[in-house]
Amino acid sequence: MTLAEWLKDRDREPAFELVPAVEDLDHLLDHHAVPGRTAVVMTMGALHEGHATLIRAARERVGRKGLVIATVFVNPLQFGAGEDLDRYPRTLDADLKIAEASGADAVFAPSAEEVYPGGEPQVRLTAGPMGERLEGASRPGHFDGMLTVVAKLLHLTRPDLAFFGQKDAQQLALIRRMVRDLNFRTEIVGVPTVREADGLALSSRNRYLSADERRTALALSRALAAAGKEKAAAPAALAAARAVLDEAARLDPPLHLDYAALVDPADFTDVPDGFTGEAVLAVAAKVGTTRLIDNAPLTVGPATGAQR
Repeated sequence: MTLAEWLKDRDREPAFELVPAVEDLDHLLDHHAVPGRTAVVMTMGALHEGHATLIRAARERVGRKGLVIATVFVNPLQFGAGEDLDRYPRTLDADLKIAEASGADAVFAPSAEEVYPGGEPQVRLTAGPMGERLEGASRPGHFDGMLTVVAKLLHLTRPDLAFFGQKDAQQLALIRRMVRDLNFRTEIVGVPTVREADGLALSSRNRYLSADERRTALALSRALAAAGKEKAAAPAALAAARAVLDEAARLDPPLHLDYAALVDPADFTDVPDGFTGEAVLAVAAKVGTTRLIDNAPLTVGPATGAQR
């Protein structure tokens, strides 16, 4: 059954609902008999087509008889000093409409007090060495806060499957590692990055960009495309990306590069020059006051001299 057919033939309970409290979520999970599996899509709100794609993917996997829960929670633990916690967009009314139209059964939108009833938790997860690289180096403590809330939301929503976007590739890798290391009974499903027509990866922070800043920001996706044009050796692929990013640094407004790294998708360590196989090219930069990230999987080939 397609999503459109499911929406037209929605003859089972529960009807779409906003779930604001843990008690309400427990009631939904305990007292509504769902013959299918349960899926969760975790968001910080300000939903866009990327989030809608995750919800549709969840609905497709669990089917008409499954339960799809989207969460909306701006997690204070993953914002560092000077980051945009206070101005992060909060658009719950619009989020509810997008979630329902995309096939969710419920949106769990708790307050900070619901998620952290004793205030900031004294016991937290640590992301380990992988959480200290790239994004973790630029945003100390970010991944510890992210994993802590993901673990809590997995416990609270009790899903069989959880869907995350591949745009946040390091986050996805860390969640998969956490689930494996801590024996969560949840399948983690990665969904390909959704892009706008001009190639910019969809992000809630894109709305902060002026027209001129957006034109500069497009260098991120152009850099990924330049690196992936052919099966190049690791140094050549990275050099192709850096050439595009260096040019963008001279634009007005300029792109301020944080990092561009070709890494092993398993642990986000830099691949050596002679590496061949599957890698991830990850980039992060600031344009104006807006920090953006992007990535793309790459198949890295042998050095030119070794090619047949």
